[in-house]
Amino acid sequence: MNFTSQSKLLLSAGVIASLSAVWHLLCIWGGPSWFAFARAPQQIIESAQQGTLLAPVGTIVVAGLMFSCAVFSLSGVGLIRKIPFTKSALITIAVLCTLRGLIAIPTFYSDAAFDIWQIIASSVWLYVGICFFLGSAEYHRLDKSST
Repeated sequence: MNFTSQSKLLLSAGVIASLSAVWHLLCIWGGPSWFAFARAPQQIIESAQQGTLLAPVGTIVVAGLMFSCAVFSLSGVGLIRKIPFTKSALITIAVLCTLRGLIAIPTFYSDAAFDIWQIIASSVWLYVGICFFLGSAEYHRLDKSST
């Protein structure tokens, strides 16, 4: 199979989404310290400490959404069959990931402590968002030419 540059970028975004989903699921196994390291919200960390269902269920939902992103990227590059709503999903994922990536911008303008983890995470999600935008454009172009 021959991939365009945009398809390779979309595939890389899907791989990152999959790895992120696995990382989130590993936090359930790792416990409260892993949630804290991953900068989970305080109520999730407390849930993990208390053994309530909020932390594992919330984490599974987030991981499921990330795995869904990966599935749409695989469908977008043609590694799996075309699934419904791929066009709109790729754009929606691109917008959400790009917005997540832009969260770190206020860090550069505030007096708050510099959080390198936030900068790295935001940079990764900005990259993923851009990859989904480029892959989506390629998918739209190819989809229009096949109809």
